[in-house]
Amino acid sequence: MSLLALFAVFLGLFFPVNASDVSHKPRVTLTDKDVSFLRIHLSGNNSRIELLHGPHDNIVYATGSINLFQTNFNSSKTSTMGPVFGEGCRSNDPTSPDCHYNITVLCKTKDPNQLFLCGTNGQQHTLCCYMNPSDDPFICTPSKDIQDIKQHINEREPSLLIGSPEVEQFYTTHSGTERSVGINMFGKKKLWTENSGTEQRYVSLVASGQREDRLQDRLYAFYIEKNRGPCLGCDLWVPWVAQVCMADLGGPKSYLQFRWTSKLSARLFCGDHDSRLYFTQLVDVNTVLAERWQDTRVYALFRNGWGMSAVCVYTIEDIDHIFKTSNFAGHTGSIPSPRPGECVKDSTKLPMEVLKMVDKVSEMKEGVTSGPLLVTHQYYHHICVDRVQGKGNVLFLSLENGGIHKVLERDGQVFVIAELQPFNYSAHILSMMLHSSTGKLYLASSRELVQIDLGSCEQYGAQCEDCVLARDPYCGWDGIHCTAATNKTIQDVENGNHQVCSNISRGVTASKVSFPRSLVGAADGIRIPLSSKYFLSCPTLSSHAEYSWRHHGNTTATPCISTGSEHQCLLLIESMGPEQQGTYSCVSEERGYHRTLVQYKLQLDSGATGLASPCLACLGLVLTLVLTLLC
Repeated sequence: MSLLALFAVFLGLFFPVNASDVSHKPRVTLTDKDVSFLRIHLSGNNSRIELLHGPHDNIVYATGSINLFQTNFNSSKTSTMGPVFGEGCRSNDPTSPDCHYNITVLCKTKDPNQLFLCGTNGQQHTLCCYMNPSDDPFICTPSKDIQDIKQHINEREPSLLIGSPEVEQFYTTHSGTERSVGINMFGKKKLWTENSGTEQRYVSLVASGQREDRLQDRLYAFYIEKNRGPCLGCDLWVPWVAQVCMADLGGPKSYLQFRWTSKLSARLFCGDHDSRLYFTQLVDVNTVLAERWQDTRVYALFRNGWGMSAVCVYTIEDIDHIFKTSNFAGHTGSIPSPRPGECVKDSTKLPMEVLKMVDKVSEMKEGVTSGPLLVTHQYYHHICVDRVQGKGNVLFLSLENGGIHKVLERDGQVFVIAELQPFNYSAHILSMMLHSSTGKLYLASSRELVQIDLGSCEQYGAQCEDCVLARDPYCGWDGIHCTAATNKTIQDVENGNHQVCSNISRGVTASKVSFPRSLVGAADGIRIPLSSKYFLSCPTLSSHAEYSWRHHGNTTATPCISTGSEHQCLLLIESMGPEQQGTYSCVSEERGYHRTLVQYKLQLDSGATGLASPCLACLGLVLTLVLTLLC
């Protein structure tokens, strides 16, 4: 076997073309060469960034360590405000310890022009203030009610600011092993958790949404706890969800004063009992609000010890049901009234037996369970979810290399629309934010912010079928282009059925993909010396399609040699002779849609022998791929 043929077999073994089980593989991969991503540079060395949308569509706030960035994507400008804490630090001694307050909290208030920030210094002291970024010079006004926070708020702790300016309550968590670990509330009333000493790490705080009876409004905390069992083969961490009542006032002076009287906890299960596949490492949580509070969906991103990721979905109704109906773990007697964990108007007047049970036996016997919506060997870090009215939900999952998987979820089924690669370098995504009303996704690396326009659709192709097969809820065919979806554009998000295009008049008929002039050749074809070897190349945009080569239109097709990450399909002409002359067509087939992507006309140049010059470039490509794999 010749060297080129050996390389072809080698590539075929590593990159086989297989159309089966493709729903969990990105259909297309789009880089900054395919899509125009807006980006803004951030100064400094930022190890942690929090994002918040501003009062106008084009404004995004981002926290550095001690500075606040205000970015404008319309003008590609960034203004830096800081240090935020310690007004005297800006003109006096910036090296003073009083100036080194790292920003750990960034929240919106009821006033769209105002921000709420907290910062913690090296002495474990926390300051919180209100700020209007448009003021010049800016002033961070200390909060009257939210102060005396004698704890270190870690920069990765979840937090929420809830209520009006008159009665705002600030909720935050404290991870670790100290006795103050748990959910803490600051404001006109202060409450905290008395922990048993078991290590806990908090991932998210979620408000239940306004209920018909506002007294029953609750807050849910999602966290992992170090396994307390002696089992050597057990998982190191166990996921939990806890509830507290927002109306909780704490207990009387004699018992549980300044402590939660409504805190209950339940195990969180994500897995498949039949296959015994479980996920216990809770990584991130995102919430999709609904008109009915019961229908609010909590999307939880998990990993397991085998390096697999999964997404499980819980509704607030699922969680609420467990806390209201489950027996208490380890409790065998009767349950007192009111039921422990029930929200009451004045918790300081609760019966002592209720308070003692909440203090000693607050764990539910039953857990909140869900089967995985998505299971993959990808290593995801963040999750954002957008509800597209009438079309399903779209999940955005960040990858280790700075990429994003864009995933359609509809009726419990998932379809990976695309992998977006907005960074032209290997980046770690520190934060991700979705602004649903404008259709923009924002990503932050340590040195820049990137804006992704979810209505940018032309990259899917210049045919109606290409647009429909994408199954992107944000995109539709307007008769000429694949563009942002409206009620007049053509799409089939549910099935991706390209037949919906059959009765429309055609606009652009040529594919967007362009080919090098040297490959397409002149009108009389590409002339190749006798006995030469030659590679033909074809672009492979969709990984869900099957690609093959046809010679003279023969129905017997030759499978592709896929180049994997190069998104090319190759055909090796082993030895050029009279039988190899003629037209070669690269054909794709996806869900019954057949399309000729490119054609080559080869002719024998009998006056020369040896390797054809275009083959040398292809040989270089193959050698590069093989060396990459071996390294």
